[in-house]
Amino acid sequence: MTSLTTIGFDADDTLWQNEQFFRLTERHFAELLSDHVDTEHLLERLLEAERRNLGAYGFGIKGFTLSMIETAIDVTGGKVPSEVIGKILAAGREMLSHPIETLPHVHDTLELLAGRYRLVLITKGDLFDQERKLAQSGLGDFFQAVEIVSDKSRPTYERIFARHGDGAEHAMMVGNSLKSDVVPAIEAGSWGVFVPHELTWVIEHVEAPKAAPRFREIGHLGELPGLLAEIGK
Repeated sequence: MTSLTTIGFDADDTLWQNEQFFRLTERHFAELLSDHVDTEHLLERLLEAERRNLGAYGFGIKGFTLSMIETAIDVTGGKVPSEVIGKILAAGREMLSHPIETLPHVHDTLELLAGRYRLVLITKGDLFDQERKLAQSGLGDFFQAVEIVSDKSRPTYERIFARHGDGAEHAMMVGNSLKSDVVPAIEAGSWGVFVPHELTWVIEHVEAPKAAPRFREIGHLGELPGLLAEIGK
């Protein structure tokens, strides 16, 4: 059994709530445009814009806000009132200041593991916003390194686990996104531990790699120490 020395953790919707604020803002966005388009069609157009803009804006609230503005202009044929644009911008600013709510078992689990493994926070999104959330979470001292990346792929994990650990084969990645946290980490040679969250963004959905020897799924982070004991046998 290859020894495990390093554990990477995703941040949004793994350590703290995040997607719920996007869903709340989407509902507000639909209310603002309710005189122009029905909610289902609007959100379909918004998702199309988000997919289209990922390469330009990346992940995070700022790109989401720009996609909402683009969608509002699109569905109104360029006639969206300036007042609505202002309210969309205000909604984006509000998202950037929402309080951090850590998920159950996070603090206790990190405290338990911090002295046994190298813990690395690996998150994607806007640099300033991710730094703000980490600072407000009070979890920063548990991590020996923090990596805020534009995307998560096999080379991302190979690079990070070589830099902050003993290589990918001695590492584990824990997160709520199969697409970003689990599958590419397993491809890099790491363990990939899936911790489902009820509101994971649809763009992050892929099939679970259930046949992969290093794939595991747990119900919440409180189950991680037991899993580590099991695979270490």
